[in-house]
Amino acid sequence: MSNSPLQPKPGKVQAIAIMTLINGILNILWGIGLTGSVVLGTLGVGLLCAPLTILPLVLGIFEIIGGVKLMGEPPRKFNVQTIAILEIVAILAGDGISLIVGILNLVFYNEPPTKQYIDSLPS
Repeated sequence: MSNSPLQPKPGKVQAIAIMTLINGILNILWGIGLTGSVVLGTLGVGLLCAPLTILPLVLGIFEIIGGVKLMGEPPRKFNVQTIAILEIVAILAGDGISLIVGILNLVFYNEPPTKQYIDSLPS
């Protein structure tokens, strides 16, 4: 199935793109805040933990890239499942919003029309 310009984007695809984009922004803010508070709260000793606290920041960058690709015209494919699993794992960094977004993205993506649409997009 090819996606012609006349074929509308399914609503759940748009929801995945918007949730991923917003969560990416929130993850960047969370990563900066978490890293800053750990480093400043420990008077610099927290720099040893900085690689662990920067993980939400890196995930946020990938989420923004994926969300923009899916929202763009023409839309481009990104690996929704991988990003969603990483969003769920972000609970280890204390990010509960990513947990919810990751679960919703997996549920929406696994519906056949949504999965078929995203999988048929060019990379």
